[in-house]
Amino acid sequence: MDTFENAPEQALIWAKDGQGAALATVVQTWGSAPRRAGAQMVVSGDGEMFGSVSGGCVEGAVVVEALEAMEDGTPRLLEYGVSDGDAFAVGLACGGTIKVLVEPIGTAMPIDLLEGLVTARASRTPVAYVVDVDTWDRRLDHTGHTARFVNDRSGTEEDGHSFVAIHNPPLRLAIVGAVHIAQALVPMARVAGYDPVIIDPRAAFGSAARFPGETLIEDWPDEALAEVGLDARTALVLLTHDPKLDDPALHVALGSDAFYIGALGSTRTHAKRVERLAEAGFTPEQIARIRGPVGLDIGAASPSEIAVSILAQMVQALRRPA
Repeated sequence: MDTFENAPEQALIWAKDGQGAALATVVQTWGSAPRRAGAQMVVSGDGEMFGSVSGGCVEGAVVVEALEAMEDGTPRLLEYGVSDGDAFAVGLACGGTIKVLVEPIGTAMPIDLLEGLVTARASRTPVAYVVDVDTWDRRLDHTGHTARFVNDRSGTEEDGHSFVAIHNPPLRLAIVGAVHIAQALVPMARVAGYDPVIIDPRAAFGSAARFPGETLIEDWPDEALAEVGLDARTALVLLTHDPKLDDPALHVALGSDAFYIGALGSTRTHAKRVERLAEAGFTPEQIARIRGPVGLDIGAASPSEIAVSILAQMVQALRRPA
């Protein structure tokens, strides 16, 4: 979900508790600014803050402005230069400039609009928060902004006054088959921003000892996937080689909005898979969604290398959809 953390949710909690809250959002950056456009933090009426807009460089100044905004009920559009010295202190090579929008909740940003945003995020519904910084008109938009949604890219439109904050659901990865490749793929996927879940009815494979701290579902894949849900921010990887496990999962996946479906197996194995799915009534267009053999063709041999090829193909499918 880009770099939002849970600032909108925290803002709603503080606003409803009567503490007051102001939401600060990076709307534009130049140079090597510490945070991307869309990064947010929320400030309470007591000066408590949650989240970050600059990695520590200008947060103190934003808190002061946020408290004043809550006092007079008006939004602010602030611009800060981050010096090379300050940038180095938070781990950057050089400084930059950021523009920050501060909106007090209940006055500048209506609380029902914030509630709508939080509801959309909770239901894993992609939504854009659009604000005109000249007129201060605001709305939630579920249509348009296709390129921004695909690239998780918030920012100011070409008109120079419309800011679009993209709120995408967090990325998820469902893996069927708790095999060696999965053991390599799970930590790699976490680094890339995915929340993984491992599905395998075979307890010996899907054990906590093999996947410490991870979400494990010991159930048949079709039932587990129905529970997990496959939406447009979810990738599915099948690693069992076993039609008894893979095929039921594919029957669920091919009727879903999953942005990536990959299945391990040789070209011959995949050809047999295609035949079975065709006999089950799936169309050529549906079956063509499956990446099989799974992963980009980089000559991968070991489980870890295959995991790299799968993750790369997932990124390609997400960022450069056909």
